[in-house]
Amino acid sequence: MNLAQEHTPGAGAVLVTGGARSGKSSFAEQLSSRLAAHGTYLATAQIWDEEMRQRIALHRTQRGQSGFPWITAEEPMELSAALKACSGERGRGVVLVDCLTLWLSNRLLKVESSPDAAEQVNAAVDELVRAVEAYEGPLVLVTNEVGSGIVPEYPLGRLYRDLAGRMNQRLAQVCGRVFLVTAGIPIELKSRAYRFE
Repeated sequence: MNLAQEHTPGAGAVLVTGGARSGKSSFAEQLSSRLAAHGTYLATAQIWDEEMRQRIALHRTQRGQSGFPWITAEEPMELSAALKACSGERGRGVVLVDCLTLWLSNRLLKVESSPDAAEQVNAAVDELVRAVEAYEGPLVLVTNEVGSGIVPEYPLGRLYRDLAGRMNQRLAQVCGRVFLVTAGIPIELKSRAYRFE
């Protein structure tokens, strides 16, 4: 696999998925460092409490110690607009988005009381998919695999799980490569996918 291959719109995007603490973010950062000499880290997390503040601070420290020159931009809501602004920008380097399921959660919680919450979130996902398809340059997207655990007890949790699963499927279709990371071991999926004749 040639990690330095020429990137065409959409086809150069890489989706990295896995469970919590699977090692997907570390792998995505290592992969990103092989795609460009520097990069932009689009972080989607929001500080809701002290524990989240500490997590975000730890991630920033770890990125700073990696030796790879990151510029961090926080974009918890308008991810599609941020990708459009980065696409094709000279000297941008690689863009790493971490993570899509946090972004999805942010979007859902903003509209959860609306009767058409699912439709609003799906529209935002549509826009994101179009932005990824049109993206020019190296792009790495991190997402969580949320459907392997127990069925959530509450309706909002079940809606989130369903929306996240569908978002991941759609992005996997438009990304050139898809990795599943389990116990720190990345496996490239798309080249191994079964194809119906």
